[in-house]
Amino acid sequence: MKKIINKPENVVEEMLHGLAMANPAVIHSEGLGVISRKEKSKKVGIVSGGGSGHEPAHAGYVGKGMLDAAVAGNVFSSPDPERIQEGINQANGGKGVLLVIKNYSGDYMNFTMAADMAELDDIEVDYVIVKDDVAVEDSTYSTGRRGIAGTVFVHKIAGAKAEAGASLAEVKAAAEKAIKNLRSMGMSMSACTIPAVGKPGFVLEENEIEIGMGIHGEPGISKSEVKESKELAKILLDKILEDYKASGIETEGGEFALMVNGLGATPLMELYILNGDVQAYLAEKGVKVYKTFVGNYMTALEMAGCSLTLMKLDDELKELLDAPSEAPAFRV
Repeated sequence: MKKIINKPENVVEEMLHGLAMANPAVIHSEGLGVISRKEKSKKVGIVSGGGSGHEPAHAGYVGKGMLDAAVAGNVFSSPDPERIQEGINQANGGKGVLLVIKNYSGDYMNFTMAADMAELDDIEVDYVIVKDDVAVEDSTYSTGRRGIAGTVFVHKIAGAKAEAGASLAEVKAAAEKAIKNLRSMGMSMSACTIPAVGKPGFVLEENEIEIGMGIHGEPGISKSEVKESKELAKILLDKILEDYKASGIETEGGEFALMVNGLGATPLMELYILNGDVQAYLAEKGVKVYKTFVGNYMTALEMAGCSLTLMKLDDELKELLDAPSEAPAFRV
């Protein structure tokens, strides 16, 4: 294992310390895994978080116009309720706090438990659950779809709505609208290594890729030989567009935000090549791209691979997407 670390057990706190040293607009609650805005305001607070290893998510999205606090657990592990409660306390400006939760059982359990604890302290808390990964079937009776890179768009929409002075109910409604209109799917070309484990979590052959891989190394839906960028764009987008159709959401003629997201080890050269092929295929399908984001937004340590996210826009979502953001990983 080759990593620029000290002790594997200290990677999260040392990472957050270094992040805070690079961003004077935030503070690090040492020992609690929380990054929060120094400048407090009397608006609805937005809190997100989850396991570390997805940087710049989630601490890179703390800033005016996006999150008020981000809570980090150990690598690929949900933060405990006490840490999340600290995040809620840091974000609370007296107008209530919205939690943006990715759809994993540990995150759901710990964030909702923290919400209950905060309400005992008379802080009004509500939450939304992001489940944008179309590689996994949705289900009423199980965890169902995973929350992946589309979560970043939810941070942006909720943060902008809160910054505009909306109520907690209005902020939640805007976030839920974004979630309803989000679809994502990813693929991987290599495994990643959790520092405390010291070896890759799975193995792919030299000429093998996995379609539908999760951001923690969860299995995908199929393995295949390496594909050209054009074919990869088609495979991922066909699944996304089919899912919109199955949900009764029309894509032809609609305007969308597009995110071409790297998983940590994919060069920007390759992401830009993929973006060109994605845009060409969407144009064929009559899908209009309003705004494009290419880069590392929701990673999986040093995994090679990518994900594509589409969010269908209306006038409100366009306005919120375009609103200013001072978060270092998502400046507008």
